[in-house]
Amino acid sequence: MSRQVHPSANPGRGARHKNSQRATTGISGLDEILCGGLIAQRLYLIDGNPGAGKTTLALQFLLEGIRAGEKCLYVTLSETKEELRAGAESHGWSLDGIEIIELIADEKELESDEQLTMLPPSEVELNETTRGIIEAVKRGEPRRMVLDSLSELRLLAQSSLRYRRQILALKQFFAGRRCTVVMLDDRTAEGPDLQLHSIAHGVVALDSNSPAYGQTRREVHILKFRGSDFVSGFHDFAIREGGLIVFPRLVSAQHSTSFKPESIRSGVERLDTLLGGGVERGSSTLLIGPPGSGKSTIAVQYAVAATQRGDHAAAFLLDETKAALLARSAGIGMTLKEGAGPGEIMLQQIDPAAISPGEFAHLVRDSVERGARVVIIDSLNGYLNTMPQNNFLTAQLHELLTYLNSQGVATFLVVAQSGMMGTAMTSPVDASYLADSVVMLRYFEHLGEVKKAISVVKKRTGAHERAIRGLEFDARGIHLSEPLMRLRGVLTGVPVEIPATEQRETIS
Repeated sequence: MSRQVHPSANPGRGARHKNSQRATTGISGLDEILCGGLIAQRLYLIDGNPGAGKTTLALQFLLEGIRAGEKCLYVTLSETKEELRAGAESHGWSLDGIEIIELIADEKELESDEQLTMLPPSEVELNETTRGIIEAVKRGEPRRMVLDSLSELRLLAQSSLRYRRQILALKQFFAGRRCTVVMLDDRTAEGPDLQLHSIAHGVVALDSNSPAYGQTRREVHILKFRGSDFVSGFHDFAIREGGLIVFPRLVSAQHSTSFKPESIRSGVERLDTLLGGGVERGSSTLLIGPPGSGKSTIAVQYAVAATQRGDHAAAFLLDETKAALLARSAGIGMTLKEGAGPGEIMLQQIDPAAISPGEFAHLVRDSVERGARVVIIDSLNGYLNTMPQNNFLTAQLHELLTYLNSQGVATFLVVAQSGMMGTAMTSPVDASYLADSVVMLRYFEHLGEVKKAISVVKKRTGAHERAIRGLEFDARGIHLSEPLMRLRGVLTGVPVEIPATEQRETIS
């Protein structure tokens, strides 16, 4: 996989450590962001508010070490062994093989006569805690270690100078011991603890924010990673049963492949004629119109035709249910063969309130890597709802479409406009300039009936028919009429019929 160099990274320095031994984290997405994992035998900081997922990440890191046959140590200054084991069991993990050392303060010891000294109790306890950490490491000689958490040491130190000295002393102690150390910090200090950031070789920050509606959105970003490249920016992640799942930010420039340019036909002759022979691989088509005008049906028609040719297709349903789509498709004679292989279409129903944009992009990318050559996103209205704030929707959508185009995928985007007829209909997002082709569907009134019309208003990849055609659906499928040459103003919703004499003048 090609890598994105962080703007502040030194390319030469990263190159020198290209072949450095890596300590994989056990989280594939995080290892991808870190270009292979943590550099072994270094000290790292995992930074995040309480509940951000620090302990879960740390346990996954140690469990990965156990799988690699390494000795692992977990030193806890706050949680008990029972609490750690209970958390692990909720993910289906066993902590067998991980040595857990509790160094939780014992109030009775501080109050005993044996602790009478000229030193303050906090300093006595700080020295005892530090000594306990050092003895545990000397005794076990671990290759991976977690210290949870630094906030306890900060409280015991009581001053930033003493605290920094303790951390530097621990860092010096670990130097040369062939141990990869992960320290956890819960941000209880006022503001970012830049002293810790300067000491650690790498800093992984876990953040979360709660929208007004829907699930909490979690993000991870690498603040610092000495001696290595990494993928910068914010990456969505989720905490599920089984641990953290990280969805690396999609960077289309890192994914490119060669493919044979060709047109994908729908199997409906007049529809393909309207689009100048079909839709090209490596292009995106926007289907825009009012609800019920047939946007999704046309997109599915292309997917079904692709599966009949032996290709694999994928449809992501953010508005409609899978059952409704299957029933509607069967009603017009389209048979959808569900599955994840050639000649099959994968239908994935998605709750927009329960998924982040990063996870959605990951699902789309996964379907392409599994062989999908036609992808439907139905609809962008639902995709918009995955963004707590839509400031970066267009940028994320552009990156996703660029990736799909680079993979030779024919992408169909559905956008439902508000309103039913006329020229005042509006869209929740203007994605027309992002798409290579734009197909517009409209309702119009004619001879006492509400009818449908279809036209192509844009196609970057070749010529297209400029006519407006009538559109109908019945049990035999999709039907397009001859061009509506006798009507003027179809897109307004209330067209007028052109007199025969004017028609002849127009044609001539």
